[in-house]
Amino acid sequence: MSAEDAVLDLGCGTGQLAVPLASRVGSVIGMDPEPDMLRLARQAAAGQGLRNVTWVLGADSDLPALAGLMGRRSLGMAVIGQALHWMRHEELFQALFPLCRRGGGVAVVANGAPLWLQDSDWSRVLRSCLEDCFGTRLEATCGTAADDRRRYAQALADAGFADVREDVLDYSVELAFDEVFGSVCSAIPADRLPGPQERPAFAERIRRALPSAPYREDVRVTMLTARLT
Repeated sequence: MSAEDAVLDLGCGTGQLAVPLASRVGSVIGMDPEPDMLRLARQAAAGQGLRNVTWVLGADSDLPALAGLMGRRSLGMAVIGQALHWMRHEELFQALFPLCRRGGGVAVVANGAPLWLQDSDWSRVLRSCLEDCFGTRLEATCGTAADDRRRYAQALADAGFADVREDVLDYSVELAFDEVFGSVCSAIPADRLPGPQERPAFAERIRRALPSAPYREDVRVTMLTARLT
């Protein structure tokens, strides 16, 4: 990936990938179906003075329309975070293949287990609160399990990408409440996410349930990469 490349962050959420990538490439397109996530991402980019990021309201199903605007072989890379588990990943990888330049490719980044499925007291409190809010048990791994990564790797190969590999990085971080809440919202399906009017009350309910910030998270990042040769 070069300093002139265009990168697509699909399901960009609050810009966790798009914002740091913007300082390393020519331009970034951050695409997400949730307007509130794009608003937070835009604020994060503006806070760092970034002017090479375009924020687009849309989902993976809108990729053909984006492709029509960009043209073939336009991307140095497409990155997808944990939002991938909401997408039809086989169809997505096939749609991305003609958009990536030779030597470019796809990176699937999984930033560890969901915040409510981790081995810490505050995570268990968060899980209990969310289960009360939605009236259901939370067990889905959001595409972070080993079986999920094997399925994604096979689908990348089936779409025509080569050199599929996995890299792992372990680190610890302390999160503020807004970071926890943003991660929660980015993981909730759009049809179940409280609307803009209800979201402040939703945030306050979670805030009252949790102990005081910061929230320590031990993270294992896995990244699947694949190239177009």
